[in-house]
Amino acid sequence: MQLDPNNLLEELEEHMMKSEESLVTNFHSIRTGKASPSLVEGIMVEYYGTPTRLKEIAGISAPEPRLLVIQPWDKTALAAVEKALLASNIGITPMNDGSHIKLPIPELSQDRRLTLAKQAKGYVEEAKVALRNIRRDGNEVAKKAQKDGLFTEDELKRMLDEIQKLTDQYITNLDKELVNKEKELMTV
Repeated sequence: MQLDPNNLLEELEEHMMKSEESLVTNFHSIRTGKASPSLVEGIMVEYYGTPTRLKEIAGISAPEPRLLVIQPWDKTALAAVEKALLASNIGITPMNDGSHIKLPIPELSQDRRLTLAKQAKGYVEEAKVALRNIRRDGNEVAKKAQKDGLFTEDELKRMLDEIQKLTDQYITNLDKELVNKEKELMTV
């Protein structure tokens, strides 16, 4: 990661924002018992020898709260889509009727809810590690800038404090996202 000491905080915030967005994207892939197209749209399908995201080759809709319907634009891709859904770890068996695939979303058991909550915590920990790495990189750039004469000792101390405040803010955001996801998962 190449950082510029002159606009260090803005660049660090941009990287931290991307980590938070990545966490939210990961949370969308966790099944909550409700039908949501984001549950399957990122699944990779072998389409004419090329791995392609499901959302790029099929329409995905949720006509009912517990049902997803996947309709490939190219009917020849139906078998490949079904194969990719079976190979994914969403835990739902697809029903192929020859023109589209239905995914009935079963009710989650309490054990499955706890497992998914643990998976969500794992995603948050990965995101926190990414934030800490961004903070470390920012601190190194600030210290190097101070050695190179771009920052005074006081400016370095203020910059390190600002980087820490930014990191704390984003860690708080991640924790809030986790609380919301756990609440969503545990609601029957």
